[in-house]
Amino acid sequence: MKVSLFITCLADVFYPEVGMDVVEVLERAGCEVDFPEEQTCCGQPAYSTGYLEDAKEAMKQMMRAFADSEYVVTPSGSCAYMFKEYPEFFKGDPEWEGKAKSLADKTYEFSHFLVEVLKMEDMGAAFEGRATYHKSCHMTRLLGVKDAPFTLLKNVKGLVLEPLPRSQDCCGFGGTFSVKMGDISSAMVDEKVEHIKETGADVLIGGDCGCLMNIGGRIEREGLPVRVMHLAEVLNKRKG
Repeated sequence: MKVSLFITCLADVFYPEVGMDVVEVLERAGCEVDFPEEQTCCGQPAYSTGYLEDAKEAMKQMMRAFADSEYVVTPSGSCAYMFKEYPEFFKGDPEWEGKAKSLADKTYEFSHFLVEVLKMEDMGAAFEGRATYHKSCHMTRLLGVKDAPFTLLKNVKGLVLEPLPRSQDCCGFGGTFSVKMGDISSAMVDEKVEHIKETGADVLIGGDCGCLMNIGGRIEREGLPVRVMHLAEVLNKRKG
């Protein structure tokens, strides 16, 4: 099975190790992974700020970049959902509507691809620690990926997963929301960190780098002994 990695801006710039972990996990699962170098931003920041027509230029580039891909897999529920919205943005456009639907149909968030497409629940991972999991908004509410991360994590040897109080609450990132509404965003992430502390976990796991960057920044500023990890990093941990 051939898979193209959609790295996302945040992973590319701030968390390249997450991309490498995704590739290694997919390869261990029997996939042939490539990386279309023509890929760029999915257009979400510009779209979320109200500049749809400008965002469409980035979207068209992404459709060109992944035109020949069999599957597109990304370590971000948020960016995966952005691809899913492309058909709506290009509805009625004879040149791009079909291409938008093609890209949307073959795009998967990382954990969803492993569980629903590859039918794999145990990646042979081993990681000692007490962790809790943050549910990102786009991934759970919009993309609808709710169970796959937990299915995979329950099979990580040595990992104790604690439930996160009010796990449905947003962490306050929300892309440009955290810039436009800084005070509200700060209050939201403070509340999220308090709930993380309640679990007694020494590891916070998530599936979106934006959320992890936001929560991790607050954890670091508070000097808390909590390690922040993307799901792919955990699944790529092995014994020995």
